[in-house]
Amino acid sequence: MAQTPSIPKGTRDFSQQETAERNYIFDTLADVFRSFGYARIETPAMENLSTLLGKYGEEGDRLLFRVLNSGDPFTGTDFESFRGEDGTYNAPLLSKQLCDKGLRYDLTVPFARYVVQHRNDLTFPFKRFQIQPVWRADRPQKGRYREFCQCDVDVIGSRSLLNELELVQIVNRAFGLLDIRVLLKINNRKVLTGFAEICGFPDKVTDITVAIDKLDKIGLDAVNAELLAKGLPESAVKVIDEILALKGDTAAKIASMRSLMNGGSASGVVSETGLKGLDELEELFGLISAAGISIPVEMDLSLARGLNYYTGAIFEVKALDWEIGSICGGGRYDNLTGIFGLPDVSGVGISFGADRIYDVMKGLGKFPAGLHTSAKVLFANMDEAATGYVLGLADALRNKGISAEVWPDAGKLKKQFDYAERKGIPFLSINGSDEAASGTLNLKNLATGEQHSFSKEDLDGVCAFIEA
Repeated sequence: MAQTPSIPKGTRDFSQQETAERNYIFDTLADVFRSFGYARIETPAMENLSTLLGKYGEEGDRLLFRVLNSGDPFTGTDFESFRGEDGTYNAPLLSKQLCDKGLRYDLTVPFARYVVQHRNDLTFPFKRFQIQPVWRADRPQKGRYREFCQCDVDVIGSRSLLNELELVQIVNRAFGLLDIRVLLKINNRKVLTGFAEICGFPDKVTDITVAIDKLDKIGLDAVNAELLAKGLPESAVKVIDEILALKGDTAAKIASMRSLMNGGSASGVVSETGLKGLDELEELFGLISAAGISIPVEMDLSLARGLNYYTGAIFEVKALDWEIGSICGGGRYDNLTGIFGLPDVSGVGISFGADRIYDVMKGLGKFPAGLHTSAKVLFANMDEAATGYVLGLADALRNKGISAEVWPDAGKLKKQFDYAERKGIPFLSINGSDEAASGTLNLKNLATGEQHSFSKEDLDGVCAFIEA
């Protein structure tokens, strides 16, 4: 029996129209990135697992797609040595034995590896962008895919908060051009570290961050339950709840947080790290105010972003007119390159989730019309004797920057009209032996019915008619 074709869950095929619309997003973002001085690089789909593991936290490591070693990785493996007392296998350790490569989880860790590996060839601060797919072994659901494309822009080799401002400006410009109303949320991981310190549990900062990062998805009660399950007492959870409940504008929140971080919490602990984070937030929001950013920007103390490598400002962008998860996010990482042998090189970046942005634009009808049109002119094929003449006309238009397609088989004109209509080709050109003999080119606007005949030498006139 013939196999029924299918694709893995969490992946998608893209039609010609969908591909054109996605490319519209990619091209728009790439143009914005270049306008700020960023240049494009690409890295392999596969990385060594040693590069990826331990960079995304325990939950992130579980979502890595591992690639079996080539050949027969099972021969010579002592499986019994990986079996526990309960009879089950230690899957993480066994996978390390069988797999030494994995599909990249994001573009930031491969970027850090790239910087270290090629550091002698780079000029710092190094500004780059990447537009490539990434893979996560996640449970597929609306807005969440196992294969999706990220559009990352990063600068590494500078600690200046002007770089954070530049990313805010990029977000502002990009979503303005894509015509999506968004809200940009900002927090600082140093402030989250301060949470743990004033609670009296500085060793629980990762557990606190991971739990708070789920607040929008599971609600405060579930977050509190997770914190209690991680070993925090109710007194510490109450301090976190007090922080998350703070109201007011950015200045008011910073003032309240500064009091708590300066010994004003129930524990009386002073968090120098938290105070430093508040200083950075205050400076960044001052820069944003001075830059005249048009999109709404707010400080969100519940924003955590669960990736372990963030150390400073963190960002998240939400669409205001379409219900979906974050469509853009990122932050500052001070020592991501250190794990690859290049310590104390700070960077900051932000990632645009192209697939979610696509879903928002599709849902809101934001794509320009005609993106998927493959050609502007279809040359009909009615007279085999004129085929050479028609091919020459089509090529002449291509040389002028006008996309042209030639119908391959001589046949009924209606079929060719229908083809042009289905593909959205706006102009039809019908030329036979008479036109070849007189050196003319007929052109019809299929939308208006307007027709003109041009000399084959008058290509500028043809182009003007098409582009009008």
